[in-house]
Amino acid sequence: MLPAETDERVKRRILSVCQDHLRKVLNLTRKIPQIFDCFFRNDLDTIRRLYSEIRKEEEEIDNARRMVSKELAEVGAILTSREDFLRFTNLSSEIADFCEGIAFRVLELMEHDWEVPSEIKRDLTKLSEAVLETVARLRETLMVLTYGSSVALQKAQEVEIAERAVDDLYRELEIKLISKEIDIPALILLRDILQLLEDIADKAEDASDAARILSFIM
Repeated sequence: MLPAETDERVKRRILSVCQDHLRKVLNLTRKIPQIFDCFFRNDLDTIRRLYSEIRKEEEEIDNARRMVSKELAEVGAILTSREDFLRFTNLSSEIADFCEGIAFRVLELMEHDWEVPSEIKRDLTKLSEAVLETVARLRETLMVLTYGSSVALQKAQEVEIAERAVDDLYRELEIKLISKEIDIPALILLRDILQLLEDIADKAEDASDAARILSFIM
């Protein structure tokens, strides 16, 4: 049995790797409001560039996730909470996947020159900013895990509040979307985009629940 301080060092090392992984996820998520701003301004060239950057950063996030798995495999049974760390990282990795899906669909809308009302574009930008807020709050939650469970729980509640704000905007925009006269291919892509935006917020909330569990063992 290794000394308690060794176990403490192991947990802090794994947490540091998880924090770096989530930092990359947050940086990628920041590009989604930029994508929608370009969508509103019909700036196809910048959307192409941002999509390329998102694809590259998604690969870096996959590598960071594998690094977490590698670190957890190396510590083995020393760290009894390794499954909790792995669950958190897997959940936050899905956020990057959803972001790539959103960027791809916006790019397709632009490439095919399908007409989308400016009001819808503007509302999508607003929703994406609210989604980014949930991921930013999630990162804050992970950053304060070593400050005690009460601080982490408070931050996790902020993720829940941000997610509820996304929910309200999502429902409002969903009804607005189906009330507009939009070509079927564009409508399908827009519904997918809308769902993926909500999925990001939901996944951030799930990850914050995983962070709550981690807060009790840090």
